[in-house]
Amino acid sequence: MVDLQTTNVALIIMAVVSVLEALVLIGLGIGGFLVYRRAMTLISELEVRQIAPLREKVDAILMDVKSVTARVNNQTERVDHAITGTMGRVDETAEHLKSSVMGKVSYAAGVVRGVRAAIVSLLQTNHGPKSSATAAGQL
Repeated sequence: MVDLQTTNVALIIMAVVSVLEALVLIGLGIGGFLVYRRAMTLISELEVRQIAPLREKVDAILMDVKSVTARVNNQTERVDHAITGTMGRVDETAEHLKSSVMGKVSYAAGVVRGVRAAIVSLLQTNHGPKSSATAAGQL
């Protein structure tokens, strides 16, 4: 008969090695879990000590920036309305001034034409019968 004792010893050795491998894998799993838990605790503590205060400061800065931006927008709208109103008033004043000056210039031109006509008329009566075109051209 075949000696089964050698086969049995080999099977026992393989079973023991398999059990040891299983124990090593279980140990590695537990060790990995412990490292993971410790790392997560460290990250949480780091977040509480370092990141939370920085976030509060950043939030405060963002609120200040938002407030300043709102004020700048408000002031920009006010300046825009003021400029628009001023430009409208300047346009109205320019139009009023233009019409006023044009009226006065027209009046002055009429006066000058009248004076010219009077001078031409006087010159014609004092110097004899010249044509009015010649007398007007001399002035």
